[in-house]
Amino acid sequence: MSAQAVLFDVPGPKARARNRIYSVLSLLLIASGLAAIYLGFNRTLVMVSSPGDLTNTAIWAVNPSGQWAADRWAPFIDPSTWTNYVLPGLMNTLTAALIASVLAVLFGLVFGIGRLSDHWWIRIPAGAVVEFFRGIPLLMLIFFTMAIPIVMNQVFGLPPAQFQVTALAAVVTGLTLYNGSVLAEVFRAGINAVPKGQTEAAQSIGMTKTQTMWTILIPQAVTSMMPAIVAQLVVLLKDSALGYIIAFPELLRNFTLVATRENNVIPAAIVCAIIYIVINLSLSRLAIWLERRNARRGKPSAKATAAGGAPVAVNGAAATPAGDEAAGIAPSEPRNEPLPDTEEQDGRDDDGTDGDGSQKS
Repeated sequence: MSAQAVLFDVPGPKARARNRIYSVLSLLLIASGLAAIYLGFNRTLVMVSSPGDLTNTAIWAVNPSGQWAADRWAPFIDPSTWTNYVLPGLMNTLTAALIASVLAVLFGLVFGIGRLSDHWWIRIPAGAVVEFFRGIPLLMLIFFTMAIPIVMNQVFGLPPAQFQVTALAAVVTGLTLYNGSVLAEVFRAGINAVPKGQTEAAQSIGMTKTQTMWTILIPQAVTSMMPAIVAQLVVLLKDSALGYIIAFPELLRNFTLVATRENNVIPAAIVCAIIYIVINLSLSRLAIWLERRNARRGKPSAKATAAGGAPVAVNGAAATPAGDEAAGIAPSEPRNEPLPDTEEQDGRDDDGTDGDGSQKS
């Protein structure tokens, strides 16, 4: 049975006809939307008063005052635009995202484990911190961090110039607190998802709870929750654009400066979106590679061995111990090993009688 037949019934003639009609209508709607976007930013949409006007080639020609004109895209061909705006903004975005990612993972790991503690004086404060920072918008966290010098001045009388917070520190702090709180819940869910039998097995061999947590539970939790962790890191990277509010010179702010100077908002937005998409797709592909790598490392070895280290035939082929060839023993050379004594070999059955039915002495 095919996978299609398992997931849903095979459509009949009428259903296939309806699907074709729906597909054609969807394509027409998408084409109409793209045409409206093109004509709108081309500043020729106002010239369309009837459907017949769409056949006029002057409407579809690139308007010099529109956003699709060549001079609107020319700044992104100029190397100075990339060296003065794009690359510095990209470097600041990646710097903030990288620092915040490392700190958010550590924050989430510490407070995720803290919420699983057996001690109430650790569990309750950790839960309060996580829930508090999860409930505050990221933009407010960034603003509150920037306002710390004002608070220090009002409460402790410190002059504002003596204690300052940079824009990078405010962005990193906000990203760390918010995304770290979300990752704390991710780690807690991953640890709770590990089967309880593994914890019981570790305790049965004398491992402490700390050893069990760091050597058994956390590695499996990180592996199983890797897609969710990377998805949150992608969100962190995109949220770094909120640094634009406090004049942090990240990627979006620098593209805004280019768009304001060159009056090319749409080309600047498209180029900025492409850069963000490439970075996020690369991060997602890295997560997929890590997941597959961990899956390969977790697979059992193809060479099976019996009790005592004796080789077992795999797929009909006899396995040879690696030490035989090193010792000069041919693989086909039989070993003269005594067979273990069994009850059948000494002439006795399992019921305690000899083969002739008489009771053994």
